[in-house]
Amino acid sequence: MTRIPERLIQATLLSLALLGAATPTRPAHAQTGPAAATPHAGGTLNWAINPVPNSIVPLTTTAGGNTEIGPKIVEGLLTFDNELRPKPLLATAWSVSKDGLQYRFELRKGVKWHDGHDFSSADVAFSIQTLKQVHPRGRGTFANVTEVKTPDAHTVILVLSKPSPFLLTALAATESPIVPKHLYEGTDIATNKYNSAPVGTGPFVFKEWVQGSHIILERNPNYWDKPKPYLDRIVVRFVTDPVARAAALEAGSLDLGAGSASIPLTDVERFKQLPNVNVDSHNWSYVGDHQQIYFNLDTPALQNLEVRRALAEAVDLNAFKRTVWLGYGALSASPIGTLLSRYHDSSIQPVAYDPKQAEAALDAAGFKRNANGVRLKLRLLYNPFVDRRAVDFLRQSLGRIGVDANIETYDFATYVTKAYTDRAFDLTFESLTNIFDPSVGVQRIFWSKNFKIGLPFSNAPHYVNPEVDRLLEAASVEVDEAKRRELFVAFQQQVHKDLPSIEVGANPNITVSSKKVHDYATTGEGLRGSFADLYLTP
Repeated sequence: MTRIPERLIQATLLSLALLGAATPTRPAHAQTGPAAATPHAGGTLNWAINPVPNSIVPLTTTAGGNTEIGPKIVEGLLTFDNELRPKPLLATAWSVSKDGLQYRFELRKGVKWHDGHDFSSADVAFSIQTLKQVHPRGRGTFANVTEVKTPDAHTVILVLSKPSPFLLTALAATESPIVPKHLYEGTDIATNKYNSAPVGTGPFVFKEWVQGSHIILERNPNYWDKPKPYLDRIVVRFVTDPVARAAALEAGSLDLGAGSASIPLTDVERFKQLPNVNVDSHNWSYVGDHQQIYFNLDTPALQNLEVRRALAEAVDLNAFKRTVWLGYGALSASPIGTLLSRYHDSSIQPVAYDPKQAEAALDAAGFKRNANGVRLKLRLLYNPFVDRRAVDFLRQSLGRIGVDANIETYDFATYVTKAYTDRAFDLTFESLTNIFDPSVGVQRIFWSKNFKIGLPFSNAPHYVNPEVDRLLEAASVEVDEAKRRELFVAFQQQVHKDLPSIEVGANPNITVSSKKVHDYATTGEGLRGSFADLYLTP
């Protein structure tokens, strides 16, 4: 039985209730809860992923492909419903001490890794300590975890130095995967071969990865939650061309595609009329879609706040939503977006679109147009999860005020290296989701202590503000919900003043599925869940 300490329960329930109230009703084909019909066993799911990930397990990276494919193979301690209430997975029961400083988990017995080894508390302890070191968000998520005790093979106790009001919600496979100690211990975690050929406890077993083509996962016949999974096989197909993807989804050679692996926005209304597919625009509660443009604050010209403000004044975000997002999505001038409505400060508005003022400010800052009309040349990168049209819009906007933003296009792995290891950019159009809580999804970006060369999706701007650090650190341990909101509001206002980024907001998230596909998203993790419940009708 789940037990929550009395002094934390009000804040927790209020937080979840508010988030749940902002969550749209689930469509029937992606049903949360008991299946509408008896699942049909068998069949192969052809699932589109884009871009191609650089590994499969979301251990050292939080890239979309990893966080989507990985949870089919590896599992977390918990899963979550669409209101983010925790449900058992590798942990069957959990409790939190009255002071919020100890989390005790009872682990599921009889679970085996895909290679036949027994799953135990040693695997959980090793994984938590590893996530704390190598996971882009793990440094913050598990910052207060000082010890992981394993009194027996099926009990884990997390000992904290300070409360972490978000910790329990961080334990899904997509966020905190449990990996086999016997295959990772003593290795270089970042280069371990099992990141790309994983061994897990989940419903599907990794079989092969043909680079540039596909990944094959097969049904785990020894899965602990029988008779699941229902599918025989999942074929992950990498179809990078959006027109080809749309054609394949329409023809039925692809069964499922979402987000950057779905259809062009210009096709959405037409697809809604097709008899053989379902179209869903739901934003998954565990993910919190959000996009933003980061300034590299190590670039001399961009260290000037007035220069950054001038660049922001050149971007008409309302026109962006109309022309790039075609009216879908939700703009947000704050790094805590509208999907986290309980913390979002709606009083923060975008920098006013004013290209004339932008040009005057650049003149005053010493960046006058040269004979070719160019004031400043900048390197513009973008995460391949961002629609290329969004990057073109940004380049054209800056070009109108004499800023030559040269777009550099890379595959996903190269982009991550360029942005987070080489830091070879001046602007980057990113897609860093808010996740389920600002202390996890937002703090990683603006917390100065999370700037680390080579750590993907961390503090890309190299933003340093001691007051912001203080606010984020205080919010991460504050269990009073009202006080926590006050801290996050103050954080948002300070970041908006400093402008280390141009916040764009929740990008459209379109999922297209064949009508033979059922229950592809039965948890709050959406497509980042396990697919254990997914079944196909003949």
